[in-house]
Amino acid sequence: MLLKKTVATGAAFLLAVALGNCAPTDGGGGEQESEAFAKYGQEFEGKIAKSYEESEEWWPTPPKPPEGTPNVIVFLLDDTGFGHIGSFGGLIDTPNIDRLGENGLRYNNFHTTALCSPSRATIMAGRNHHRIGLGSHSLTAMGFPGYNAFPPESGKSVAKHLQKAGFVNYAIGKWDHTPLYEVSEAGPFDRWPSGEGFDHYFGFMAA
Repeated sequence: MLLKKTVATGAAFLLAVALGNCAPTDGGGGEQESEAFAKYGQEFEGKIAKSYEESEEWWPTPPKPPEGTPNVIVFLLDDTGFGHIGSFGGLIDTPNIDRLGENGLRYNNFHTTALCSPSRATIMAGRNHHRIGLGSHSLTAMGFPGYNAFPPESGKSVAKHLQKAGFVNYAIGKWDHTPLYEVSEAGPFDRWPSGEGFDHYFGFMAA
């Protein structure tokens, strides 16, 4: 009988603790609220009361590009120079690419690193390749500053900034600037396309 009373008392105590943890706060969600809405940078504007009937729901508004915002398309081709694209005076007929160039922006002051992997990461980040850990190819990443293929937060892809502005980003083709030992089902995935601001990816991770 004493054992039964002890068990019952313990169960009642646990129930009281659980209910105590569910008690309403002064209208804010505390740390949980800040985590839930950190993605959109918006504070909770609803109401949390003692009952559902007295509470008011509120949902954050996802960011959305302004009306008329153009699409952003970046072509990055290996082993290509000015002589290959018609819109830059090249000899090869590229009418569709030329049409995009006529209606968009053309840049002619980007310097490659003579390697595909760091060149790709550099144009996406807008940083010197040593500043983003790609002084060499990602397949030969080494445990030294500037060569470990670990870009800092300040050197993430431009897609991260577009994503925060409400763009939906796609990457297609060769990625090839994630350290080879992170290219597996186990991850980590923060240096994969999904961790660099791309919502969708179709291609191959290394070549």
